Amino acid sequence: MKKFIPLIAIAMASLVFLVGCAPATPPGPAKYAIIFKNTGNPYGEKEMEGFKNAVTEFGGEAILKAPDAPTAEAQIAMIEELIAQKVAAICIVGNDKDALEPALKKAMAAGIKVLSADSGVNAASRQVHINQADPERIGRVEVQAAFDMIGGEGEIAVLSATSQATNQNAWIEWMKEELKDPKYAKVKLVKVAYGDDLRDKSVSEMEGLLKSFPNLKCVIAPTTVGIAAAGKVITDKNLKGKVHLTGLGLPSEMAEYIESGVCEWMYLWNPLDVGYLAGFTAQALVTGPFTGKVGDKVTAGKLGEKSVIADGDGTQIMLGDPFKFDATNIADWKAVY
Repeated sequence: MKKFIPLIAIAMASLVFLVGCAPATPPGPAKYAIIFKNTGNPYGEKEMEGFKNAVTEFGGEAILKAPDAPTAEAQIAMIEELIAQKVAAICIVGNDKDALEPALKKAMAAGIKVLSADSGVNAASRQVHINQADPERIGRVEVQAAFDMIGGEGEIAVLSATSQATNQNAWIEWMKEELKDPKYAKVKLVKVAYGDDLRDKSVSEMEGLLKSFPNLKCVIAPTTVGIAAAGKVITDKNLKGKVHLTGLGLPSEMAEYIESGVCEWMYLWNPLDVGYLAGFTAQALVTGPFTGKVGDKVTAGKLGEKSVIADGDGTQIMLGDPFKFDATNIADWKAVY
């Protein structure tokens, strides 16, 4: 007697055969993530925008993340999320130099390329760092600016971001080093205050400096949030010319204070370029043979070729020197960023 194979069995076998022979679904573009320090920071928004511009330019998928509060704990949670998403690379703008190490090492162990930008993490936590400018030049030039503004004599203070911010701390150490020069014998650094890169807290800290030190002559704010907050306080209290202001600020936010004379001049680099360079460096790490060792080179789109140099125990790519913004050029820059 003939045995018949049920039609449904034949159909199922055919389906299995076809599925097994079908070409695999092509993978989507590689995912490149950046985690900034916190939300609501105009500088950070520009930096992430630059990162996205680079990733879009070379055909990847950009993931932009930032916690509500500038804490290491919040960034660690985001790193864990990105590991689960199996991203190709993570660029971290660190809220703490060392606390992120276990999470970032876990990411690298999972095959994810890790780099830091702007506010760095320790060398064991990343493969290369993107530095916006030479920390020594930043710290020294800001003290030199304060010296010139106050005529070489008087009390000065620093209004920083968070006490754990790697870049802020490096700049402040170089400020203190510069102040050791005998030419600053009549200049006294009375306090380093921390506004945590939060506008309201920075305003409160600035008001506290003015109250605690009635003879204060100048405030150096090496943070875009802090310098804008300080400019508002000086303006509101009609202290222009009595309390000077310099530091690192966004031209778009500081134009009114430079034009009014509240801030005679300040410095910065282009945060769009910092993020853009980080994006192309992340791609170089993912696609190879670039590994982030001294002497490696990365072609960063419109920024051209950049070289890796030593950075303590690790390596870095330097974007360039800080740029001076004053009344002669602020109108040209305030619409740019």
